[in-house]
Amino acid sequence: MELPVRRKRGRPPRRLDGGLETRQALVRAGVALLTEQGFCATGIDEVLSRVGVPKGSFYHYFTSKEAFGAELIDSYATYFDHKLQRWLGDRRRPAVQRLGDFMADARRGMERHGYRRGCLVGNLGQEMASLPDAYRARLIEVLLGWQARVQRCLEEAREDGELADDRDCAQLAAFFWIGWEGAVLRAKLEQRAAPLDCFAQGFVALLGTPRPGADLSALTREG
Repeated sequence: MELPVRRKRGRPPRRLDGGLETRQALVRAGVALLTEQGFCATGIDEVLSRVGVPKGSFYHYFTSKEAFGAELIDSYATYFDHKLQRWLGDRRRPAVQRLGDFMADARRGMERHGYRRGCLVGNLGQEMASLPDAYRARLIEVLLGWQARVQRCLEEAREDGELADDRDCAQLAAFFWIGWEGAVLRAKLEQRAAPLDCFAQGFVALLGTPRPGADLSALTREG
């Protein structure tokens, strides 16, 4: 899954004079590092080095690394919720195709970053034994929100005849995120798209036999 912010080409960013700009820069740098290497491996000094501000600036905005991490979870959750709305909420396209579009976009994002970056929420879930326990409920809340969006998309697919009437969309949505997060982790580990493609194909099989005329091939197209 790609990052919420990508630096634009051209002129370098302005010097961090304003407080809001400094805070946003710290959050952007933190999200980038956590999607690549996780929370425990990321030090405050590394974040500061990327942004180019003194340690005092960090503690002006965040009381601790734990508070900073909580802010990063919220920032990433907001970004990713907008991303899901963009792909899954586009009613101009068939519902199943929207889900395929989301996966294809995520696939391209991982490829663009050389499979170094994964999902911040998934990364933190892997580290939960070493993280503040307060993160647990928030991570679960974020995942359930994503799951609800996929469920609604699948329910629309069922209503439109793309899925059989007996498909349990809630269960399918839960399976999707359990499997997709695993596929992202595996793709990052292997540094290739094969795990993402494998999951997409398996999810198509799990959807079962659709009503006559429905096309599920969109789920496995790269886009």
